Amino acid sequence: MTISIMQTGVESSVMITKQNLNVRVKVAAVLLATAGLLLPLSAAANIYSFKDETGITHFSNLPHLDKRYKLVYKIPQAWTARPNAWAPNFPKSVDIGKLVPVIDNAARAHGVDPRLVHAVIRAESGYNDRAQSNKGALGLMQLIPATAERMGVKNPFDPVDNIFGGTRYLSQLIKMFNGDLELALAGYNAGENAVIRHGNRIPPFAETQAYVPKVMAFYRSPELNRFVSPSMISGAAVAAVTPSGRAIGSSAR
Repeated sequence: MTISIMQTGVESSVMITKQNLNVRVKVAAVLLATAGLLLPLSAAANIYSFKDETGITHFSNLPHLDKRYKLVYKIPQAWTARPNAWAPNFPKSVDIGKLVPVIDNAARAHGVDPRLVHAVIRAESGYNDRAQSNKGALGLMQLIPATAERMGVKNPFDPVDNIFGGTRYLSQLIKMFNGDLELALAGYNAGENAVIRHGNRIPPFAETQAYVPKVMAFYRSPELNRFVSPSMISGAAVAAVTPSGRAIGSSAR
């Protein structure tokens, strides 16, 4: 049989001959864990399963997607990377919950993972909508006036205006650098022209060299998942297997 998992646009599949549940569970575990290497660690920690009324067995790494999911396989720790030293401590004095729907809407509008938007905001302003830098960057996503104007931001201290403008800019950078998030973040910090001038590499500026891994660590932190609507989590890999062993309806949530 073939079990396929579609995750963030990349399909993984494997052929096996034994059609028993244990083999299917372990194959699903391998695929979900492998896909999880590109996503926050906790999104691939364990495998959950249930069999529906038609006899189809479903697998996922996020049990809250359906109350019928039960733990069937625990992925060995050796398959997962070590926690990053940049794991964020979210500010307790900021009501991040009020920003969640705004970030979700901006992320959906511009095709960006909302966790990446959260990560940028966390690194740039610590969720302080009144933040100002000594270089003139303003608001939650620390937009400089020229960038704010380009992105159509009227009031950089307005959370909605700032988040939509910053997310739009982030989306443009991701497309500009062909989906390379590290280069997109380098461009966000140092300007896209700096990245281009240095041969489409992270510029050798101390601030940018520190900024990129910092944001990526925030992005990969499992803590971010609690600030993102389940339907927006691209790390939700699922698989479905019929009683005969045929994989169907595999997708990423």
